[in-house]
Amino acid sequence: MFYTRIPIRKNIKYSSEMMNKATRYFPFIGYMVGGLGSLVFIGVNEVLSMDVAIIGSIAAMVILTGAFHEDAFADFCDGFGGGYTREKTISIMKDSRIGTYGAIGLCLLFLFKYILLREIDVVMFPVTLISAHVISRIVVVVLIYTSQYVGSTEASKSKAVGNKKPIGTLIVSILWIVPFFYFLGLKPFMFILPVQFILFVYYRYYIHKKIGGYTGDVLGALQQLSEILLYVSFLTYTNLL
Repeated sequence: MFYTRIPIRKNIKYSSEMMNKATRYFPFIGYMVGGLGSLVFIGVNEVLSMDVAIIGSIAAMVILTGAFHEDAFADFCDGFGGGYTREKTISIMKDSRIGTYGAIGLCLLFLFKYILLREIDVVMFPVTLISAHVISRIVVVVLIYTSQYVGSTEASKSKAVGNKKPIGTLIVSILWIVPFFYFLGLKPFMFILPVQFILFVYYRYYIHKKIGGYTGDVLGALQQLSEILLYVSFLTYTNLL
């Protein structure tokens, strides 16, 4: 209900405890989103050009998530681009309007996605796409476990996500990555992993320096950046072969 627009039975009631436990399945959402994007790409690519297939794939994934993470990325750009104090940064991110930083950020985000996906071999496209959506969500869960929620809205569902959980939830989240040892192979995986680690360390340092922790928008922005960086690192690896 929180991470996608997939219809759920109406008699399921929201609770912060359920929301908290759902974090362990966040990477599984990556399989669903990346899987849909891959199916759309394969289907459209059979009858139209690769360019149309990529745009259709991106559009399908945005629709499935309701632009959940893209919206967060835009808010992150506005907040961290225009906020000069902790309070101002958080306040700007809470504003539903998009500013100059957010608009430019979204344009560059989708431009990078299109160009990078255009460079990926058709055969490896589905595996790479799904990998990016799963691994980027695992990185988000790790940030939740190693940082603290600093949003000012008590009713925010992101606050429930940020409540500390048993270590088992973190372990389950990380285990969703196991299939890619088989699909991607150990060598490309070991090339991608350090790059993701560098992003995580710097990003965590940056948000702590600016606001002392994370908000829902900060988590969504990390997912988008991690996804982009995986495409970059995968293409770098394949070009170095």
